[in-house]
Amino acid sequence: MDPRIREHAQIIANHSVDLAAGNTVVVDAHPVAEDLVVALHEVIGEAGAKPLWVIQRTGKRTGRAFLRAAGQAGEVDGSDDGRDVEFETPEHELALIEETDVYIAIRAGENATETSDVDPALNTAYNQARRPITEERLRKRWCLTQFPAPANAQLAEMSTEAYENFVWDAVNKDWDAQREHQAQLVELLEPADEVRIVSGAETDVTMSIDGNTPLNDYGEYNLPGGEVFTAPVPDSVEGTVLFDMPLYYQGREVTDAFLEFEGGEVVQHSASKNEEVLTEVLNADDGARRLGELGIGTNRDIDRFTYNMLFDEKMGDTVHMAVGRAYDETVGEGNEANDSSVHVDMIVDMSEDSRIDVDGETIQRDGTFVFEDGF
Repeated sequence: MDPRIREHAQIIANHSVDLAAGNTVVVDAHPVAEDLVVALHEVIGEAGAKPLWVIQRTGKRTGRAFLRAAGQAGEVDGSDDGRDVEFETPEHELALIEETDVYIAIRAGENATETSDVDPALNTAYNQARRPITEERLRKRWCLTQFPAPANAQLAEMSTEAYENFVWDAVNKDWDAQREHQAQLVELLEPADEVRIVSGAETDVTMSIDGNTPLNDYGEYNLPGGEVFTAPVPDSVEGTVLFDMPLYYQGREVTDAFLEFEGGEVVQHSASKNEEVLTEVLNADDGARRLGELGIGTNRDIDRFTYNMLFDEKMGDTVHMAVGRAYDETVGEGNEANDSSVHVDMIVDMSEDSRIDVDGETIQRDGTFVFEDGF
């Protein structure tokens, strides 16, 4: 086994989820990630914890088969192309998560576009039914990470070996040093009211983060980490954003997603490819038309776009914004938390002709922070 896999497992257990004796652990992974699952079981055994491996990760044949069959059954029952299919929360799965101390999810797959022929409305309905499970997971000690499977390498247009190097360079690093670096950005955002993001001719958007909490992501929950993120005040967002890096959602690529905000809500949107997918996201519920997150990427070992938001949103010299649900821990006491069944991140390249202003002062210019050499 590649020693980097065992290092990855040790970081998950000791840094991300703080594994302890007696903990019950669910490892949620596709079989293609078996080497990392095996390494995790070794670490779990050494810690005296109790593991269970389940195969639930998205993008696999079983999920596609279930959703397409459910959609076809809906057509038989008279619904419109499966769009009115109603799903119930799987209570047996919810019970499993309720009884679990630690939840570890590993992304990997044999075909990264496996669910591309599943109706987006069907996916949305299914995800809404599973929302209680998602919320229960977030109350646990949890970690979401990536195993460098060949299908993900292919999607990133990289060789398998190059993608393995890319993943483990981004994951197996000094997270204490990363935390200290990002703490400087947290200090700039903590007292802030207004943030303005400007990039090129199309992106000029302002929002308030007054009273909300900027969090330092250094690989505890998402691995790799490498961002500072917070929640905008929902009704404060004004302006336009062109997300010039693609969005890869439910097996479909959305390019040049454009959003215009008034009074915090998306009033116009477009995309040059798969606009209907973006429309489906925004129509999920009322909260899907408002921003739930503003994040600033700081992991410079992630130096290219790979169609994997777990990595792409952490890329150095980028900003990402998510329509939909705000994370409760980023919302200050007395402030409104945007509520939605979706949370969909989209990315702006900030490496050229770009800046971030905080209360009128520029804190990043063309990807370089005010506390870095070359600002």
